[in-house]
Amino acid sequence: MTTRTDRQNRDISVIESAARRFRENVGTVIVGKADVVELCFVALLCEGHILVEDVPGIGKTTLARAISRSLEGSFRRIQCTPDLLPSDVTGIHYFNQKTGEFQYRPGPIIANIVLVDEINRATPRTQSCFLECMQERQVTVDLETVPLPRPFMVVATQNPVELEGTFALPEAQLDRFLLRIAMGYPSAEEENDMLQRFRNDDPMQTLGSVLSTEELQSLQAATRTVHMDDSVRNYVTALCRATRQDSALRLGVSPRASLALQQSAQALASIRGRDFVLPDDVKELAVPVLAHRVLLETTASVRGQSAASTIEAILERIPVTID
Repeated sequence: MTTRTDRQNRDISVIESAARRFRENVGTVIVGKADVVELCFVALLCEGHILVEDVPGIGKTTLARAISRSLEGSFRRIQCTPDLLPSDVTGIHYFNQKTGEFQYRPGPIIANIVLVDEINRATPRTQSCFLECMQERQVTVDLETVPLPRPFMVVATQNPVELEGTFALPEAQLDRFLLRIAMGYPSAEEENDMLQRFRNDDPMQTLGSVLSTEELQSLQAATRTVHMDDSVRNYVTALCRATRQDSALRLGVSPRASLALQQSAQALASIRGRDFVLPDDVKELAVPVLAHRVLLETTASVRGQSAASTIEAILERIPVTID
């Protein structure tokens, strides 16, 4: 007779194996950056969205394409420009002269993985059309509501250096991203390896899938069963509440952030072969999950503080209480 513990151990083993295949597959294209790739798999397990923020040429778009190719699902790309309209994203109703009826023509948002490249180049009006998609997994066009395929993930990129012709993402949209990650420059060894690997062919052309959408949905369900002790849950609550009381922050994180930190910690624990969450899982994820959801006070910004450094200071200040 199979017990619940045996079944959970088997599920954790399957998740750990899938994470390893995913890292190896994406790693054939993205040299180094194992921590970034791991965070991407955390987002897949949580069915969360990723904001990749870094300078041009680092590999943001390549990372998104590698994620999509590793999954046996549909992929669409939206190139954001100031003249992009909401209907260019969500789709339109058009009159079909053959049938004499209006029909819905799906937009590129109808896919499992959607790359929204340079999202901050879209106008606020167009950016707002992503709010319903990212939170409710549906799109409303005219009077018709269309569910999005599951799993559904938005991988958005933006360049934090070039600000001309861009529109800052509103807090409501930033809060819908599970993680914000930065890839950073490769080390000398990694860059040399990249030059060698891309010398003759582009590995992206032969990159295959390692996970089906059905398998991923099964893994997502198994991830939610990972145990989180009350003391760890209290720690998550204390961290999030501390952001709302910190004098350096004008805006703390929302309850949605608390849920995101809990879910991502469960996913990280399962990837590392555990059926329980450690406080270290929460600490490791606090900056990528919380930092983009807070607003700094002007005085703190003038003093050289950043959102990430403020979250790190809160981590040092808030103890883990074990009952």
